[in-house]
Amino acid sequence: MPKQRSLYVCNQCGAEFPQFFGKCPSCSEWNSLVEQIVTPVAHSNRIPALSVARSTHSKAQSTPRQAPQPIASLTLPQISDHPQARLSSGYTELDRVLGGGIVPGSLVLIGGDPGIGKSTLLLQVANQIASRYRVLYVCAEESGQQVKLRSQRLGIGKQQRNGEAEKQQEEKSTPSEPELYLLPETDLETVLHELTALRPQVAVIDSIQALYFATLNSAPGSVAQVRECTAALMQVAKREHITLFIVGHVTKEGAIAGPKVLEHLVDTVLYFEGDRFASHRLLRSVKNRFGATHELGVFEMADGGLAEVLNPSELFLSNRDEHSPGTATIVACEGTRPLVVELQALVSPTSYPSPRRSTTGIEYNRLLQILAVLEKRVGIPLSKLDAYVAASGGLNVAEPAADLGVALAVAASFRDRVVDPATVIIGEVGLGGQVRSVSQMELRLKEAAKLGFKRAIVPASQAITGTELEIIPVARVMDAIAVGLVAGGGKATIEE
Repeated sequence: MPKQRSLYVCNQCGAEFPQFFGKCPSCSEWNSLVEQIVTPVAHSNRIPALSVARSTHSKAQSTPRQAPQPIASLTLPQISDHPQARLSSGYTELDRVLGGGIVPGSLVLIGGDPGIGKSTLLLQVANQIASRYRVLYVCAEESGQQVKLRSQRLGIGKQQRNGEAEKQQEEKSTPSEPELYLLPETDLETVLHELTALRPQVAVIDSIQALYFATLNSAPGSVAQVRECTAALMQVAKREHITLFIVGHVTKEGAIAGPKVLEHLVDTVLYFEGDRFASHRLLRSVKNRFGATHELGVFEMADGGLAEVLNPSELFLSNRDEHSPGTATIVACEGTRPLVVELQALVSPTSYPSPRRSTTGIEYNRLLQILAVLEKRVGIPLSKLDAYVAASGGLNVAEPAADLGVALAVAASFRDRVVDPATVIIGEVGLGGQVRSVSQMELRLKEAAKLGFKRAIVPASQAITGTELEIIPVARVMDAIAVGLVAGGGKATIEE
């Protein structure tokens, strides 16, 4: 009988070691090594994913060897008797994040906190796609009855019954009913067999941590199980041109659980995030082989499920107080989408030896840099004051175009002034106090004009003419503060 041995695998990078280390030598992550019991197997079983994928076919139906082909002779997969480059998910926000739609045969990994709405979103998407194509929903974490209860809460069953009544009155050439199939299963071999037998256009795996491969001795959700299950699903999806939506758990740090190779195997990685105490949810793309990264889709959780927010700028400005000191409005770009966001700043005397700095939605190190520029180049004594900055609506703004808005919000709070509520501020702040140019300026200005803003403070090098807004070019932060603060009333002054 083969002798078993222990192998330690890193949860973050997937590196393997014969002994335990408190810190992974490969990725320098602490307490990430997990022990796995390895049993030597025959050479034919050393690649579990390959053996599982092949076991779904009989010997007579084995997959023929693929020969090299000229790229000009390759054709797109046939769906409904005509080639399609992308499929529509039924939701404009999801299609935008995916780069224009669903690519047949692609693997999409969706991660998010527990209870954020991943299963709800995918069940609604599966119902939309099932009205046109065959969809398989593998509910590995729930029973079929539990998924049925969720579908009734979302009104999916009612939509299907109404759809059936309407379709009976149409021509016979129209599909009879939505083809949405549920498979409550955790065994990988069974899932692969059903994928090959049913051949759906789209399949949902909820979730990859619940699937297990019986040949491996490790528990479901371990590094080896997640890696081999994903590799086997990828082979079947690429061969049969099946689009897979895979749900992945996240760690307490917010990253997708499992080895880092999981994100390398899939084509697209999406994060479903948002404030658990707020109604809106953000779908963010961090990897996309078929489109731009850092795209953003906005949804709102309602009684009937997730609904699209077609104009998210109004959502982030819905509770704006036009007469509040320390408030500024910026235009941030998430991928190709401009978002008008309100920034709030509060500067107050500190009661501690070292002042506090706190951020919500703004990068912490970026705030420290802006505070240093304001003190050195403008003369605001912020080293003795607490500073708090937040972006409204729970949106994380990471791009440098928000620097000038943060600087004006902090200066307005210090002087107890109000920034003109009809003005948007766009620009990057340099260490010398200069205002640098940013990308996609025309797109930002069009979004601000559409929402009714009148003026825009922009870098002097990007003073665009011919827009509906009054453009105010500035070259330094001092100039932006001079033209941006319009209402007085405070006792604090900037020491020139």
